[in-house]
Amino acid sequence: MREEAFELSAEKMRKRGLSEVSIKQFKRLYDTWQGENSEFSIQEKNVDALKEVPYVGDVHDKMNQQQALDAFSKTAFLKLNGGLGTSMGLDGAKSLLPVRRHKARQMRFLDIILGQVLTARKRLGVPLPLILMNSFRTSKDSLKLVKKNRLFEQHDIPLEIIQHVEPKLVLKTGEPVEFPEDPELEWCPPGHGDVYSTIWESGLLDKLQENGIEYLFISNSDNLGARPSRTLAWHFAKSGSPFMVEVSRRTKADRKGGHIVFDKKTGHLMLREMSQVAPGDEGDATNIRKHPYFNTNSIWVRVDALKAKLEEYEGVLPLPVIINKKTVNPADSSTEDVVQLETAMGAAIGLFEGATCIEVDRMRFLPVKTTDDLFIMRSDRFHLTDSYEMEDGNYIFPNVQLDERYYKNINDFNERFPYSVPSLAAANSVTIEGDWTFGRDVTMFADAELSDQGRPSYVPNGEFVGPQGVEPDEWV
Repeated sequence: MREEAFELSAEKMRKRGLSEVSIKQFKRLYDTWQGENSEFSIQEKNVDALKEVPYVGDVHDKMNQQQALDAFSKTAFLKLNGGLGTSMGLDGAKSLLPVRRHKARQMRFLDIILGQVLTARKRLGVPLPLILMNSFRTSKDSLKLVKKNRLFEQHDIPLEIIQHVEPKLVLKTGEPVEFPEDPELEWCPPGHGDVYSTIWESGLLDKLQENGIEYLFISNSDNLGARPSRTLAWHFAKSGSPFMVEVSRRTKADRKGGHIVFDKKTGHLMLREMSQVAPGDEGDATNIRKHPYFNTNSIWVRVDALKAKLEEYEGVLPLPVIINKKTVNPADSSTEDVVQLETAMGAAIGLFEGATCIEVDRMRFLPVKTTDDLFIMRSDRFHLTDSYEMEDGNYIFPNVQLDERYYKNINDFNERFPYSVPSLAAANSVTIEGDWTFGRDVTMFADAELSDQGRPSYVPNGEFVGPQGVEPDEWV
């Protein structure tokens, strides 16, 4: 019965023109999910916490400039760029979402990424190839934007590789779901762990080696903090490690993020996502003193080591399977229950003998997953420098909670901030409940809060918003 159900998915994938490598990868995920002895959780008793990690600041102080430049000249930059930003109501590439202005120009994620690459190339005289892992739905628009940048050129190494897709599965039967109202919702990406089989199938590693590239830095396109770094390139080259993950200190806001632990059985480092935490172990897993570091999803890998590992497993790495239960239309809870089978990119750390971590500052972890994050990114907390660094004083940001009914969708969000988002320089936290639209030059301070008035409401130009809402004149 299980084989018959899988074959329905395999046939569906072939009809879409997907490769045998992608079908082989999906079969491994499927068989793991359906296996009688499958264990998807990682118990606290079977792991040790990651405690001693080199800090990038100490590395920088000891850096040999010439060796760092040499390592950086052998580094390529790969950005995961397949995300559509559906959680914000987008139906195109999230990396094309405007972030902020720079010298009057509207800058999108991809504009800033290109700026970071071009700055490094010009200042340091390194080739620094850029590769985008696009999806079928982000490829055309992303490449169009890149080609508009007259300063960007790249000839010998491909600019993009295309990630795979797989069928969403009916929870009860394991068969591929049917959704005639919108057939595209029948498909999903296999998680960012798919980057490895995509790299393998594309022949990218051979191209990199032909052009003298030895190190590959991989990060998300919605994390503008994950810039190319010669300091990290030097440390990674000098370490001799085949695989390195950037980690950062957890705060209460990060306690539910994936974190790196030691597997007691193998002695290897491993990634534990919160979805993999065993029932009853949540308290330990979210204890930021016990597990002080979280995974930033930025990794460094040696091209020759990755090539050897992929050859060993014929292009499909045996990464832990993440079971993601959703409805076929994520925006409609009444639609059919489905399963998405995923893997995590950072989980590959467990496959490499001698893999390591390095602690980086929060300035290297600036992800935008929701409009709450975008609210901060567009505020005066940040300054976009001429070297395309998102600069802030301390990178400790206010806790922001915007009413999802009115701000979750990007069009609704933009409509309610027609001029710009308020000043957050003096804000400790921001809570907006209800439907509020903002005038020009609004300032939020302390624990700023706006309560639901039961009707559309307006914050006039130049007003101050604090713990009492729009502050009365005698408070200003």
